[in-house]
Amino acid sequence: MSWIKDLFHTEKPIIGLLHLRALPGDPSFYINNSSMDKVIQQARSDLKALQDGGVDGVLITNEFSLPYQKKVSAVTLAAMGRVIGALSDDFRIPYGAEAIYDPDATIELCAATDAQFTRCMFTGGWVGDLGVIDRDIGETIRLKSALRLDKLRLTYFINGEGEVYLNDRDLASITKTMIFNCAPDCLVVAGGMAGSGPETSLLAEIKAAAGETPVFCGTGCNLSNVESVLRIADGSYVGTTFKENGKFDGKIDVNRVSEFMEKVRAFRNGLE
Repeated sequence: MSWIKDLFHTEKPIIGLLHLRALPGDPSFYINNSSMDKVIQQARSDLKALQDGGVDGVLITNEFSLPYQKKVSAVTLAAMGRVIGALSDDFRIPYGAEAIYDPDATIELCAATDAQFTRCMFTGGWVGDLGVIDRDIGETIRLKSALRLDKLRLTYFINGEGEVYLNDRDLASITKTMIFNCAPDCLVVAGGMAGSGPETSLLAEIKAAAGETPVFCGTGCNLSNVESVLRIADGSYVGTTFKENGKFDGKIDVNRVSEFMEKVRAFRNGLE
């Protein structure tokens, strides 16, 4: 049995993204006169909609901590821990956590919240909207080991949403060396931004290069393309399309989740 089926109880799982509203330390937290109670209330509502709609797992992220930090502040990380702790009795499916753009903070957050999987930009040297990003996967994996997170599954972005690699190697070559050097549990292929997906040709290219290592779609999977995505990918993270009117800043709409998952289940049944 693959680790994917063991964890999510299905092949080709759909992992719903639970985007936390702006947190203490984030500029829009104060602009919008928010509070931790409001953040927790919205997170609980979104979690219920995702679970009632039938997703296979949920990943909690600080999606509205814009602009993102390369090193997530302690107050933001503490706030994420508080929210996830407040939801601990509500989880009915496997859950993960991600402190966006900060691999070490992500690992620490997972340790504090008993998260079962995560996703992050764990490797490479990049340049983009946040400036120059330099990863130290050796230190990150040693941190994971020191915290005894032996069962925590790491899914690695193979490309960035707003970044490019600081080299001219093609993604197929990067895929092969990343697997050899860094041993990811899964690779994640992103589009240009949240809600924008990768071309299926890119998914297919990475999947072919990845061999036995699973490949997930990271962004842009929606009702119209999910079958095409799952014909290639081993699963998908899904966020924006589950929201009211498919808008990034909307709340999770349980009806959109249910419609999407009904189509996914029909597709998966056809593979049996």
